[in-house]
Amino acid sequence: MRPRGSAGNVRSLCVYCGSGLGDKPIYAEAARSLGRSLAENGVRLIYGGGGLGLMGEVARATLAAGGQVTGIIPSFLVQREHMLREVTDLLITADMHERKKLMFDRSDAFVALPGGVGTLEELVEQLTWAQLGQHTKPIVVANIADFWTPFLGLLEHMRREAFIRPGLEVPFGVVTEADQIVPQVIALHAMMGGEVAPGALAKF
Repeated sequence: MRPRGSAGNVRSLCVYCGSGLGDKPIYAEAARSLGRSLAENGVRLIYGGGGLGLMGEVARATLAAGGQVTGIIPSFLVQREHMLREVTDLLITADMHERKKLMFDRSDAFVALPGGVGTLEELVEQLTWAQLGQHTKPIVVANIADFWTPFLGLLEHMRREAFIRPGLEVPFGVVTEADQIVPQVIALHAMMGGEVAPGALAKF
C-alpha cells in the first residue's frame, strides 16, 4: 500500500501503550486508528514487540494498512507478552535498558496511549530527558477518554508547588483523539526546523 500522506521528516513514531486492552473499547479503537494513520502517512511504528492488548492492536492495524513495524522486546517478555512475529523488523534485547535505548534511538517522536505503570514509566522518562535538555524529539500524550487527565493534573500540581520551576518546564503536546496524533507529531517536529526545543511547548 502506498502511503496517501506525507509526514515530512517524521519517519518513525515510538508508541508506548498497555499490554492490556483496558475496560473501554475506545482504547483499542484509538490504537487501531493510530496504526492506520501511521501506515497512511508512511511513518514506521516503533513499539514494544508484544502481541497483546493495545500493543497488539496498534501493530496489527499498522501492518494491515500496509505500514512498517519494528518490534523491540526483551527476551524475558517474549512469552509473557506473546511476541508478535509478523512485524517488519523484530529485535530481541537482553534487558529492558537495551530495549528502551533502541526504541529511543530508532524513533523521531513519542506518543503515549493509555497503559499501565510501564507505559507511565516510559512516558515520564522521555518527559524527564526532554525537561533536562537531553533530547528535542516531540512527545504527545494521547488523552483518550480522559485517561491521562489525572496525570496531567499531577503535573499541574507539581508546577503550582514549584517543583516544576521556570526553566525546567515539561515540553509536550496533548490530543484527545487518535486521528490527531500524527498531525500533532508532524506539526511539533516542524515547529523548530525539525526539532522542538524544551520549553517551546511547555504546558506545565
